[in-house]
Amino acid sequence: MTELTRSPLAPANFPDLRPVAGVRLAAAEANIRYRRTDVMLVELDAGTTVAGVLTKSQTAAAPVDWCRAILPNGVARALIVNSGNANAFTGYAGVRAVATATAAVGQAIGCRADEIYVASTGVIGEEMPVDRLIDVVPDLKATLSPGNWQAAAEAIRTTDTYAKGAGTTFQLDGKPYVLNGIAKGSGMIAPDMATMLGFLFTDATLPAPILQACLVRANQTSFNAITVDSDTSTSDTVLLFATGATELSGGAKHGPIEHGPIENASDSRLRGFKKALGTVMTDLAHQIVRDGEGASKFVAVTVTGAASKKAARRIALSVAESPLVKTAIAGEDPNWGRIVMAVGKAGERADRDKLSIKFGSVVVAEQGVVAPGYVEADAAEHMKRNEIEITIDVGVGRSRFTVWTCDLTAEYIRINADYRT
Repeated sequence: MTELTRSPLAPANFPDLRPVAGVRLAAAEANIRYRRTDVMLVELDAGTTVAGVLTKSQTAAAPVDWCRAILPNGVARALIVNSGNANAFTGYAGVRAVATATAAVGQAIGCRADEIYVASTGVIGEEMPVDRLIDVVPDLKATLSPGNWQAAAEAIRTTDTYAKGAGTTFQLDGKPYVLNGIAKGSGMIAPDMATMLGFLFTDATLPAPILQACLVRANQTSFNAITVDSDTSTSDTVLLFATGATELSGGAKHGPIEHGPIENASDSRLRGFKKALGTVMTDLAHQIVRDGEGASKFVAVTVTGAASKKAARRIALSVAESPLVKTAIAGEDPNWGRIVMAVGKAGERADRDKLSIKFGSVVVAEQGVVAPGYVEADAAEHMKRNEIEITIDVGVGRSRFTVWTCDLTAEYIRINADYRT
């Protein structure tokens, strides 16, 4: 596969991410499929806790099965990720490849295999050349550094045209912490957990059950609210690690959280962490849509007036995933009839005679008919933008949900037709 042109919707630069205490990263070129950096290793301090959400696909890859099996332990010491080969639909060879990789990393790091998380992305159905990965583990170990965020993000790309990262800080019990994330995704993106790979790291001290509850909640309105092509990957994995390793001036660790331990995800002291987690995950989710294969438009579809949040989400997805809607957006055509169609096929309650549609601030339809004074040229002007907003009120309730998507262009077809060649 030839190198792809950087998406026109890409951010100007990879963010300048702060080090996260207890996290060290490295990347290497193993030539698993392409001659480029394609493996990354993260070493985590002892005592790191972990949470994760994994694909619901019934043809999940071997690394997903491995992560699902060890997640209940709630602890982690390392993460190894490769691109170029998904290690999916590979039978016992796939299981053996995961065991071989975790054994090698465990020996290098000095930990048990069941403390090592694994993810793979790339071509499905081809046996994983795990020996190539094993060969670079010593180099990965030797080059671990707290600042290798961009190199790690570059290593997990497949058809991504740029590396994706995001970070922020937050307060917990009056003390400062860092939260960073990297992700990959461009095609085969549709909500069914989180359709991509995403890895998040904080230096806060938080137990695994609290992390899990916060991750699941933030995931619903970030990675689970994006779609590029309605296809769910076999390898979707999002992991959140908390090292508890930040030190105050003088070298003393933060120690136990003041006023007693956090034992419930509803604890008000988590407000800053939850906000930071939502911010980073949404940033990464938007970057994935902006890098949608062949994308030229970033599109927000918001449904209001729905009977429930679930219904609003389903209607928004019906619009966002419609090939007819997406190609109209690519052609900068305000064909609102296609939106009416997509709302109707969603299978959720919608009052035809109260339906309203807006493109940006332009009211296209209201009360079930074309809006009085609607001028198509105004809507067409909005469709020329790189960022498009579509708002639909279905007139049956008070719930709302936003899904982010991109347009569908001829370039998407070319990329996927040439993917393995």
